[in-house]
Amino acid sequence: MRRIRALRAACLLVAATLALPARAAEPATVFAAASLKNALDEAGKAFTAESGIPVRASYAASSALARQIDQGAPADLFASADLEWMDYLAVRKLIRPETRVNLLANRLVVVAPKDARLSEAAFTPDWFARALGPDGRLATGEVNSVPIGKYAKAAFEKLGLWAQMQPRLAQADNVRAALALVSRGEAPLGVVYESDAKSDPGVKVVAVFPEGSHPPVVYPFAVTAEAKGEGGARFLTYLRSKAARRFFEAQGFTMIGEGASQ
Repeated sequence: MRRIRALRAACLLVAATLALPARAAEPATVFAAASLKNALDEAGKAFTAESGIPVRASYAASSALARQIDQGAPADLFASADLEWMDYLAVRKLIRPETRVNLLANRLVVVAPKDARLSEAAFTPDWFARALGPDGRLATGEVNSVPIGKYAKAAFEKLGLWAQMQPRLAQADNVRAALALVSRGEAPLGVVYESDAKSDPGVKVVAVFPEGSHPPVVYPFAVTAEAKGEGGARFLTYLRSKAARRFFEAQGFTMIGEGASQ
């Protein structure tokens, strides 16, 4: 009788255990450059459907996100729009160096409101003077910290236009904020990434900066040193896979390094 009661108790315990709801997977928290929003949102949905791991993403300028991580903000994966801000975290030992990969490339473009009556841009003082008019501003990121602004400054310096363009800049906190100024018609021109131009039907590309006029636009990714669980590492593995390529390429990015060969 005792054996029967013990067996019944064991069966009830197993049944109760099986009836418990499955523990929710720990989410992957991603800090990513604003220009990655559309592609990473789509990739995150596909990854979650496949793995069951939720992705929580925070988008801003790479400079702002890197500083937040430096100050202790909880992030599992960092994706920067330039090498400098990933290096900033690397020297502070705030990323796992073995996970770092240069995953994506982008192009720098000049955009105007979709309905603007502008011919294709020429990188000359006269063209920019006519396009901006007497009071217009060119929107881009803050030129001393935000990657898009740093690329724009480097390009204008290389092309001999910096002295003319510097006082005409509207410097935004991130590339999507600069894009919005052009899309809303508040700035007649902007310098953004090609992927951003693709994301907003309110703008059109009027020029692509010449190759060699600025440092290559490279996006490094890395798992942070304080990452919780495996979500960040697994999401990065997914982003490097063939399955994720379509999300990046649809937005105008080019996969490079290991990501290009998978």
